[in-house]
Amino acid sequence: MREILHIQGGQCGNQIGAKFWEVVCAEHDIDVTWKYTGDSELQLERINVYYNEASGGRFVPRAVLMDLEPGTMDSLRSGAYEQIFRPDNFVFGQSGAGIERRDEDKLENQNHKD
Repeated sequence: MREILHIQGGQCGNQIGAKFWEVVCAEHDIDVTWKYTGDSELQLERINVYYNEASGGRFVPRAVLMDLEPGTMDSLRSGAYEQIFRPDNFVFGQSGAGIERRDEDKLENQNHKD
C-alpha cells in the first residue's frame, strides 16, 4: 500500500490544506477526535495511505504544515479539526514574509545609494 506525505506551505497552502483534510477525514470516516467511525473493512485497510495509526485506535494525518508566520498555524489549531494534527506536524518561523521582504527592499535601496 502506498503512503502519502502531504506537505502544505504558506497561508494559502495551509488554508487549502485545512479544507483538504476536512474532506479526507469525511471520506475516511475520521472524526475530529482522530477516531475511525466507519464500518468498512476495505476503508480500514486503506486508511494508512493518509494516516499514521496512533495509540487508542486514533489516526493522525501524515502531514507537514509550514509557514513563516505562526498566525496561520494558530488559526488551524483553533479550527474545526484543531485536534487532528499533532504539534510536530507544524513548522513555522518567528518572522513573517512581509518583514523579510521589507528587509530585502531596504538592502536593495542601500546598494543603489552606493
